[in-house]
Amino acid sequence: MNGLLPRHKRDPYWLLLPTVALLAVFFFYPLVDAVRLSLHEWDLLTEPRYVGLGNYRALIESGELWHALVTTLTFSVVVVAGSMLLGLGLALALNRDTAFAAFVRGAVFSAYVISWVSVALLWLWVLDSDAGALTAILRSVGLPTKNWLGDPNIALYSLAGVTIWKIAGYSMVLFLAGLQDIPRALYEAAALDGAGKFARFWNVTWPLLRPTTAFVATTSLIVSFQVFDVVRVMTQGGPVKSTTVFVYAIYEQVFLNLRVGRASALVVVFFGLLLVLTALQLYAWRKKGAT
Repeated sequence: MNGLLPRHKRDPYWLLLPTVALLAVFFFYPLVDAVRLSLHEWDLLTEPRYVGLGNYRALIESGELWHALVTTLTFSVVVVAGSMLLGLGLALALNRDTAFAAFVRGAVFSAYVISWVSVALLWLWVLDSDAGALTAILRSVGLPTKNWLGDPNIALYSLAGVTIWKIAGYSMVLFLAGLQDIPRALYEAAALDGAGKFARFWNVTWPLLRPTTAFVATTSLIVSFQVFDVVRVMTQGGPVKSTTVFVYAIYEQVFLNLRVGRASALVVVFFGLLLVLTALQLYAWRKKGAT
């Protein structure tokens, strides 16, 4: 047992030092610098000018902050709920030892490992309102078509659907791992008590999947908040800014408007919002698990 203990009390901290150094250089320092820049007005050409909370005030008064917040939250709710439901459904359907199930699992997960740009280009063709594959299929069966990326009312949901399609394989794999960790004896005992399929899922599977569900929900939330490539490639924040999520709004402020201060203010708000939502989500799932 003594061989498992560190020789010196400081040894564990030395092992943590490389990770802490990377976090300090690539996370904490940029975050602190973003807070500093959010208090300045800077166009990348002249010297920064201190304006205090002026950038935050300007974002609120112009409505940009509220619009980016509502758009991002709407997108995230659809993506998190959709990817979890689809991932769980696929996991339940494919949790079996057959060659066909293994093939489908690999095919579904392959979408997750493809780059975001490749996925965006693929779906840009599929969702084209004139010559897209989806439009052609709907026309062939006599159903009405939509301008999937040009209609402000549905463009955001089209991008959410693309994101769900890409990350559903990730959710599926995690749910499969959770399902395979559940002892078969619990299902057998429930079946002996007369529980049907739905009762076994609700009383055995779902409670034991709560830790996995919390992890999937948290990671899906972070992915949905960080979406950029599909927006940049497919809609460029349009039409009429209906798909301008937080990250794309930050990109616009820096590279199109040369307003580094406002972009930094958006970064600070974005980080705070993501931190609060993640904490609330984890708290909610832990509270459910404790009851």
